[in-house]
Amino acid sequence: MVTRTFSRSILAIALFLFAPAVWSGDFKKGWDAYSSTDYTTALAEWQELADAGDPDACYGMGLLYGNGFGVDMNDDQALKYYGVAAAAGHAEAQYNLGVMYQNGWGVPINEEEGMKWYFLAADQGIVGAQLALGRVYAMDFADSYDPVKAYKWFALAARFGDIDAKTKLEFLASRMTAEQVAEADGQVAVWMESHESLLAND
Repeated sequence: MVTRTFSRSILAIALFLFAPAVWSGDFKKGWDAYSSTDYTTALAEWQELADAGDPDACYGMGLLYGNGFGVDMNDDQALKYYGVAAAAGHAEAQYNLGVMYQNGWGVPINEEEGMKWYFLAADQGIVGAQLALGRVYAMDFADSYDPVKAYKWFALAARFGDIDAKTKLEFLASRMTAEQVAEADGQVAVWMESHESLLAND
């Protein structure tokens, strides 16, 4: 998600594993409040859930602290809450954590750590993460340059409906050999075949 560069879309710690199943907070009520910019209500609904390790609520708290919505902007808190959610498999939290590491928000810039979280989020179909990977691999002046991998991630982002990815894909393909395009198309096909359930829900 990205306001700051997160969108407004939608350490499991051992102490949290046996937490009660019923909380006074309501994530959906908090999300509805967040979506209508009622950040005070969102905070009230999510705080207890997040402190108990609920991944969705932790993601929400990360959004509040990462953007300064209803609270003072605090990258340390955003990293903490995103970290809990990301470690529990929350795809958008993984993406946002990748953004923070790549930009050096609250931590020293760490491309390797950012890429790790981008990969996890991209593999769950987060378009922002797929685009981020595509951009990294498409930089022909960088050591990470790999047009085949760039093509793969742009193609998948395009498959999920991103118009900008289609433009980037066409430009990249015009600079690739036929063999490279064929290899990339093969990687895209393998990914799509192994993520049929994800694509069915798209």
